[in-house]
Amino acid sequence: MKITVANRCSDFSSYRAARVKSLFNAESGCNFDLTAELPLDGVSWQLGVVVGPSGSGKTSLGRKIFGPEAVYDPSWPADQPIIDAIAPNGDFNDVTAALASVGLGDVPAWLRPYHVLSNGEKFRANLARLVAEAPAQAVVDEFSSVVDRQIAKIGALAFAKSWRRTKGQVVLLTCHYDVLDWLQPDWVFETATGRFHGRWLHPRPRFELVIWKTDWRYWPLFEPHHYLKVPKMVAANCYVGTVDDELVCHLAVSTRNVGKGIEARACRLVVMPEWQGAGVGLRFLNQICQWQLEGSEFARLPGRRLTTVFHTSHPGLCAVLRRSPAWRQVSANLYGGNKRRSAAAMCRRNRSIKGGGYGGHFRAVQGFRYLGLGGEKG
Repeated sequence: MKITVANRCSDFSSYRAARVKSLFNAESGCNFDLTAELPLDGVSWQLGVVVGPSGSGKTSLGRKIFGPEAVYDPSWPADQPIIDAIAPNGDFNDVTAALASVGLGDVPAWLRPYHVLSNGEKFRANLARLVAEAPAQAVVDEFSSVVDRQIAKIGALAFAKSWRRTKGQVVLLTCHYDVLDWLQPDWVFETATGRFHGRWLHPRPRFELVIWKTDWRYWPLFEPHHYLKVPKMVAANCYVGTVDDELVCHLAVSTRNVGKGIEARACRLVVMPEWQGAGVGLRFLNQICQWQLEGSEFARLPGRRLTTVFHTSHPGLCAVLRRSPAWRQVSANLYGGNKRRSAAAMCRRNRSIKGGGYGGHFRAVQGFRYLGLGGEKG
């Protein structure tokens, strides 16, 4: 495939234009030409990247690969939350899965219209909508240009994994080379040099997640990103995961009575928005639950082997846990518990509490039990 770009505009002869030509020995600014050899005919691919500095012809080239109608520029309604605006006639679970798959798992953001989101949230919302709509061909201009580089790289990783589950072809136009290793595209064209690369074979960057056993001191930093506003768990230990001393994820673990014994109860799982989509959440959760199962020195009760239960109403996380051989679903409740019974129990624990209680609301809570990294569903 040979693509020729020839952009033309008026050659101005004003005083300032003439002075610029004289000072900088510039003949004209009215012409731009670019020829690109893209050997894609007969080749099976899903994700390509055109990369180069601003003004090097990326947008013009992108418009000619599939045609200008393929450039993805979604219009978002101002009076609807993004959960309603994405694939309005599609399945609810598919929409939430698309949002979670590109790293926009911050549930409160789903309830906001697009125009009030942060730049990072807008970036991921656009990617989620593209994944949900899954057109046969699409071109995304200014990919990752308006977000910080951490969100750009993790967002690129999340999008690439999600897009490869579709059957479409997408071309990403970007001026940033740092996303290439995270995208692992099928081909790359550099507008600055005219070089074409086939399958990107550079290894994806690795990072080390360090897990710390602590208390609730870090929770205020994670709490704004948790979808529930509830009190802290009684007598719980907390775990935080860090990458290069940056806070990434959080989990609290307490115990509960089960028949004549006890088991661990994990809750308050949060992954910071800039790390959502990197796959750290499930690995973090699994490792902490494995410590409980082994009675590790890092467990809630060192030396005592405990199974762990975990409850969530997040549709994306529920789907992930159902697919994992390390977990087995043990419950699915549509409603919260008995509110009167909850209020009575709270009053018994603290006589100064009057009224209150939790429950009685619609909330599809699903429960899972951890079987171990070598576990099988049964």
